[in-house]
Amino acid sequence: MIRLLIFAVLVLLLGYGFSWLADRPGDLSLVWGGELYQTKLIVAAGILIALIAAVMVVWWFIRLIWTSPHSVTRYFRARKRDRGYQALSTGLIAAGAGNALLARKMAARSRGLIRADQEPLINLLEAQAALIEGKHDEARQKFELMANDPETRELGLRGLYLEAKRLGAHEAARHYAEKAADHAPYLPWAAQATLEYRSQAGDWDEAIKLLDQQKIARVIDKDTANRQRAVLLTARANEKLEGDPSGARDDALAALKLSPDFVPAALTAAKALFREDKVRKAASILEQVWKAEPHPEIGRAYVRARSGDSVTDRLKRAERLEAMRPNNAEALLVTAKAALDARDFAKARAKAEAAARIEARESAFLLLADIEEAETGDQGRVRHWMAQALRAPRDPAWLADGFVSDKWLPLSPITGRLDAFEWKAPFGQLEGPVEEGTTASVDAALKSLPPVREAAPATVAPKPVSPTVASPAADVSVMELEPVAKKPAPPPAAKLEPTKEPEAKPFFGGAPDDPGVKDLKLEPEPKTRLKLF
Repeated sequence: MIRLLIFAVLVLLLGYGFSWLADRPGDLSLVWGGELYQTKLIVAAGILIALIAAVMVVWWFIRLIWTSPHSVTRYFRARKRDRGYQALSTGLIAAGAGNALLARKMAARSRGLIRADQEPLINLLEAQAALIEGKHDEARQKFELMANDPETRELGLRGLYLEAKRLGAHEAARHYAEKAADHAPYLPWAAQATLEYRSQAGDWDEAIKLLDQQKIARVIDKDTANRQRAVLLTARANEKLEGDPSGARDDALAALKLSPDFVPAALTAAKALFREDKVRKAASILEQVWKAEPHPEIGRAYVRARSGDSVTDRLKRAERLEAMRPNNAEALLVTAKAALDARDFAKARAKAEAAARIEARESAFLLLADIEEAETGDQGRVRHWMAQALRAPRDPAWLADGFVSDKWLPLSPITGRLDAFEWKAPFGQLEGPVEEGTTASVDAALKSLPPVREAAPATVAPKPVSPTVASPAADVSVMELEPVAKKPAPPPAAKLEPTKEPEAKPFFGGAPDDPGVKDLKLEPEPKTRLKLF
């Protein structure tokens, strides 16, 4: 478009010049070789322009003849190069589709049409074909060639990194990743791999420095960078907790500023503040995180903030947490555990049952079993709640790549991935009649709860039967039982009539820890049941 405008402007200027000469007629005289040549001015201008045009045409023709051999050679070279690039494109598509035979064929054709030093993608095509065929040694040689070429250094280092990961050579993989990150910190795979390797080595300072470089280069978004930085700061704080509580406190608080609801950072900050006797500030931090996300570890740390507190004081602190998040299963369980420690069994049972109604899971039923064990000692009722816990969904835990940990870790022990642990329920829980989060299942468990068994006396003996009342057909089942110690001594001269042996009856129960098996045909089930609530 610009060239067209320039051409139009030149034509206009040329026309304007001729019109200007036409409006100003005149003669042009030239003396050359003793001869006088005289013509009109406009004719002289036309002859001059025609002469310039002729010179230009002649020059173009001479140049065309002079450069024709090179032009012909360049034409055939370009045609050959186009055929080579076409073969290279076909080969790359075949390699991506997994067609090793066609990829090899196209690689050989590309190498015959294009020189490898001019087009490094030929080495990539041959490396891909070797990987498809399982020739990993040949592929590594090609990647090493690309790594030595400045144009393909990043591609070659990535290929060598993946091969080292495949072989399990973690040191070599780390070397290639760090080399790529040094040359090109904007590469996401290199920066992430180097970050994970430095984190695995516990080099938190270098890991944080590399993360800052990634954030500046905009390799990762702001939210991801803040989250990973919070994880790294928390990991460094955990290492400093024993020897440098103040440094651990600063790192943990900095992590909380980046991620306000990050539970591990809040726990680390609270532990560091507890070591500095700053209980109130630590409790304030725990309360803020508890309001955002109730977590059992937060509740445990808050309740046991002061080591010298009585069980009653701990119960009050647990009730304060419950008031912050009412009708929450975690808050109710924290209060129930504190009430159990305080021997307030009624409150502990009520809170545990309320938690089970909100979220019927393993810990709620196990807590009910503990309450039953501490209050009544009835093993039948304890086993009843244990059976409910076995069928209930499991409690959330720190889970990463299928690995369940009892505490939070910055890296996955399976894959080494940073910030892999999540607080969620593990997979593979048992199926059972107890459905998660249903009140009906808890009510059904309460209805099927066996009544409390009274402890039987240690030693019992039948009362002596008077001779006037005794009968051979008397049933021992109607005798009254009382302790031997209270039995009056029988008169020495009295003779008792022989009594009939009692009939053999099925065993309907035994000790408190063995309720036995009842035969419903021999002894029908009583119509009334003991109601607990």
